[in-house]
Amino acid sequence: MANTLIDELKRQIADFDHAAKKEKIGRVMETGDGVARLSGLSDVASSEIVEFESGAVGVAQNLEESEVGVMILSGAESVKEGETAKATGRLLSVPVSDAIVGRVVNALGAPLDGRGEIAGERKLMPMEKIAPGVITRESVHEPLQTGIKAIDALIPIGRGQRELIIGDRQTGKTAVAIDTIVNQKGQDVICIYVAIGQKESKVARIIGELAKRGAMDYTVVVSAGASEPAALSFLAPYAGCAIGEYFMEQGKDVLVVYDDLSKHAWAYRQIALILRRPPGREAYPGDVFYVHSRLLERSAKMDRNHGGGSITALPIIETQAGDVSAYIPTNVISITDGQIYLESDLFYKGIRPALNVGLSVSRVGSAAQIKAMKQVAGTLRLDLAQFRELEAFAQFGSDLDEGTKRLIDRGRRAVELLKQPQYAPLVVEEEVAVLYALSRGHLDAVPTEKIREWEEEFLSFLRAEGGDALDAIREKKELSEEVEKVLKGRVEEFNKRFAM
Repeated sequence: MANTLIDELKRQIADFDHAAKKEKIGRVMETGDGVARLSGLSDVASSEIVEFESGAVGVAQNLEESEVGVMILSGAESVKEGETAKATGRLLSVPVSDAIVGRVVNALGAPLDGRGEIAGERKLMPMEKIAPGVITRESVHEPLQTGIKAIDALIPIGRGQRELIIGDRQTGKTAVAIDTIVNQKGQDVICIYVAIGQKESKVARIIGELAKRGAMDYTVVVSAGASEPAALSFLAPYAGCAIGEYFMEQGKDVLVVYDDLSKHAWAYRQIALILRRPPGREAYPGDVFYVHSRLLERSAKMDRNHGGGSITALPIIETQAGDVSAYIPTNVISITDGQIYLESDLFYKGIRPALNVGLSVSRVGSAAQIKAMKQVAGTLRLDLAQFRELEAFAQFGSDLDEGTKRLIDRGRRAVELLKQPQYAPLVVEEEVAVLYALSRGHLDAVPTEKIREWEEEFLSFLRAEGGDALDAIREKKELSEEVEKVLKGRVEEFNKRFAM
């Protein structure tokens, strides 16, 4: 017994590490509302992780002359005045592996779906990263199909683009983003849905819908719920972007939806005011523009020498009473490459998606469309704009010439045809076939109230019997004389069968 004890003591003495350790230590002076003020920690870096004696974890935000402001990420209620905290030397990052696809995680990369730890060797991706330089990028030229006719035809989105979805609450903003994710099935695109300050019930419903349609097989959900600290809502989009960069570095195409950046700005305002940063317009701190620009600038289409991957961003902004000139909406409009503006009035009229063609724009334009879509959608925006103007005159019931009547009739049919229910995205060849019938006048004889019925039956007909036309569009990606002949034949054949 004595020998065993002596051997154990010898082993412990031999293993004893007598080297002096240097640790950066600070002391909590004040704590509350998810923020702690520390004295000491003079060498701490911005965004460095700080560990508290109580086990809480925070991140250094305010670096002042005599104190450090720390945003507490977990265990805020256990932090007490007077306790010590040490800097870890690690900058804020999120652990990512290929196995994260199909999972629901929080803003720190920890799983929330009850399916255990995420498998695989996890790489730490920094939450804050300098955006790729202009030399490493290439111009946006590959389409990212949303499956929504109105968007793919009028406001095309390209891989590597940042397209804002903006509108009042309950106008279908999230529906557009979720349809886009659903439409990426089989397109070799990794999707990341970032829920910022959303109700947990809404996030659970969205996850359920994505799973039902097989979209969770290629989707990661990053959730910072409304009941969680503002710090996690602030970090969630950066975590989503960091996860996207992990896949972009492998040469993959990624779609990231930020739902929504209005709540992100609110969370940042709350943190900044508690940290006693000077408030500016609408009480937002002066750097709120930089908060969003440094996030969205990380979306890019990389050139072949740098992997050829891309991150496409769909940030969502909620407006109040349609005011697109408010502070945060104008900030994000100026950062992005265009916006999809959804209007309450159109939504309540039953025009869904409630796309305002006049205020919506894609600054990438037709560079992100296949040639066939350019050929059928070229005049559609102009036709709709003319229809909106002439519609006002038509209400007065005054005599209209034949040309004007024809424009109004075609405009009404276009509005009907661009309506689309949720969770019913179309593949691009089907969109082209439907819009071809409209643009070439094959719908002029169909009554407006029967347009939706015509579209449903026409698509069923094409899928069952007109596969040659769809295959020709998919392969050629343009309406050559040969393809147009096949498609025209199919449209005319169907119109003979359709009961007007």
